Amino acid sequence: MPALDDHALAADLAERAGRLLLDLRARGGDPGTLRDAGDRQSHEFLMAELARARPRDAVLSEEGIDDKARLTAGRVWIVDPLDGTREFGEPGRSDWAVHVALWARDGEQADLIAGAVALPAQNRVLSTASPLILPADDSARRPLRMVVSRSRASTLVKDVAALIHAELVPCGSAGAKAATVVLGENDAYLHSGGFYEWDTAAPVAVARASGFHVSRIDGSPVRYNQEDPLLPDILVCRPAIAPVLLNAIREATHAI
Repeated sequence: MPALDDHALAADLAERAGRLLLDLRARGGDPGTLRDAGDRQSHEFLMAELARARPRDAVLSEEGIDDKARLTAGRVWIVDPLDGTREFGEPGRSDWAVHVALWARDGEQADLIAGAVALPAQNRVLSTASPLILPADDSARRPLRMVVSRSRASTLVKDVAALIHAELVPCGSAGAKAATVVLGENDAYLHSGGFYEWDTAAPVAVARASGFHVSRIDGSPVRYNQEDPLLPDILVCRPAIAPVLLNAIREATHAI
């Protein structure tokens, strides 16, 4: 069997880790124990498979030790074995994901080059191997829809929504949120509460491949494989509405 290219490998690993998690979840049990087992088993699976398929590459995983050798590596896989651990432990919830992304250097340039977001409970994998077509913009006929955290939407997000009269749509994990934008269910994903590179690397790779705008909330690029993997904020939306959102963000932040 021919070796998979990076795009196909990301999709394959995300899908297979997702199946592992679905099998684990089907057994039931204590939610806390289930969550811990999901994080651990998906991490162990991804680390073993990446070691086999790409033994020379570095890996940054939410569930692993951050080996700073990645900072000088040419290729780094950035993975979240179970994005939305809390949602995974709640029966019936489908807004959790598996993230697999690849960051690489090319001369002086360095960026994400492949990625996949598996939504196992939705039987769906979004991937740079098969990017979706940018959905048609029908927002002129209705309020914009911004997908936000169910429990910790920031004051900035609420202020921006008020300025542009947007509807706030709660959702679980970062990957599930970004997926609703890529699928055309929502118009924008705006987050300013802080999270980590593994929360967004795969969703960003997928969104970019489908033609979406991705930036920090000040409009600057989102950068990965940084010494500190903390990522303060992000904006993912259709290019046509990015100026509206960035202007509203500037207005809201100046008012604070």
